[in-house]
Amino acid sequence: MWFTEHEVFELIRMVEVEHLDIRTVTLALHVRDCAASSVEEVAKKIEEKILFYASSLLSVCQEVEEAFGIPIVNKRLALTPLSLLADSLVGQDLLPLALRIDQAGEKVGVDYIGGFSALVHKGFTKGELHLIRSIPEVLSSTKRLCSSVNVASTKSGINMDAVHLMAAVIQETAEKTKAQGGIGCAKLVVFANMPEDNPFVAGACAGMGEPECTVNIGVSGPGVIRAALEKLPKDASLGEVAELLKRLAFKITRAGELIGREVAKRLGLPFGIVDLSLAPTPALGDSIANIIEVMGIESCGAFGTTAALALLTDAVKKGGAMAGSYVGGLSGAFIPVSEDAGMVQAAKKGSLSLEKLEAMTSVCSVGLDMVAIPGDTPIETIAAIIADEMAIGVVNQKTTAVRIIPVPGGKVGEEVKFGGLLGNAYVMEVNPFSAKGFIQRGGRIPPPIQSLNN
Repeated sequence: MWFTEHEVFELIRMVEVEHLDIRTVTLALHVRDCAASSVEEVAKKIEEKILFYASSLLSVCQEVEEAFGIPIVNKRLALTPLSLLADSLVGQDLLPLALRIDQAGEKVGVDYIGGFSALVHKGFTKGELHLIRSIPEVLSSTKRLCSSVNVASTKSGINMDAVHLMAAVIQETAEKTKAQGGIGCAKLVVFANMPEDNPFVAGACAGMGEPECTVNIGVSGPGVIRAALEKLPKDASLGEVAELLKRLAFKITRAGELIGREVAKRLGLPFGIVDLSLAPTPALGDSIANIIEVMGIESCGAFGTTAALALLTDAVKKGGAMAGSYVGGLSGAFIPVSEDAGMVQAAKKGSLSLEKLEAMTSVCSVGLDMVAIPGDTPIETIAAIIADEMAIGVVNQKTTAVRIIPVPGGKVGEEVKFGGLLGNAYVMEVNPFSAKGFIQRGGRIPPPIQSLNN
């Protein structure tokens, strides 16, 4: 992959001035061969495998970071969904397994580990139920481990029993981490159409179709996009805006793949994918909301926001797809409220509501992400919020997700500080009318007619 001198200097400017970074280098690792009949044996095998493959991940990332001058913010692991191993561990406490994996992550120096996960979009096995019910205890007892559960797919429909169960799990996880504002829920995401190669937490895992071990890259550059848009004439057409965004996405993706391939080469592992997702941070200027506002929307959430976000997401995907040989994961625009300073301000001003966020999720990368709601929100209402988001993903044949935080004791308008990349959460208002009767019906919402595409 060759870079011109102009591209090199442009890249330096993007890094130094406009917050361009490699958001994550994620080592995806299959652990199906670690199955055993006891938690202790499974834990021992997984720890050994993590130490074997990831012992030099941190040092290699540091070498590449220094060599190329591009920050690598997070180093992560993504494991095979551990529910696949839990079927032989029903009746045994899974916390020792989680703690051992968390400790292995500490030894190799990673920030997060994805894979305490289950895929239950069509139903449950005993092991999957066992793992899901252990999520609150695990996430409240570990620092790095993250959990994801796929409850819906376009091919299978929506498992409403799983939706209801996950709402209860979310509420319990928040309660177990109430001293930190319910932060355990920041490590838990509920999916429709979960991708197998996503390098971003909390949804990272090594899917069933993935190789033994690969290096996946997540790139981020909202600051680069915003700075370029600010230089455009105010009367530039939206077609010109889209063209600029495509060119920038192309350049950012090229940089990401360059770093990813170099890390993989030095580790002696295959390169997987680059995920070009415009993931914001709490830093000023590094915001998806600000990009939307630079396009001409007075405040993110006003009418026109969904159209602007659709333009942004489409341009990012087109530019990224042309730049990289292997673009995957989610690749688009993230709208995590607490992690985006502009989103937080829009929520405070009242221009951004939960309902508007839901509309925006129909055209962006994922879904309702890092949204704080009052701690006394009923479980059935949380389940209904999840169900609505799953419906958007299932019908539109796209990935959607919910990472929601019922802040214990939190009231509308209050702010809870998580710190770091998780930012500050503004507790948003929730529609007070109930969907309890609908949720308690249970069962599975059938797949849409779009699923019949064989």
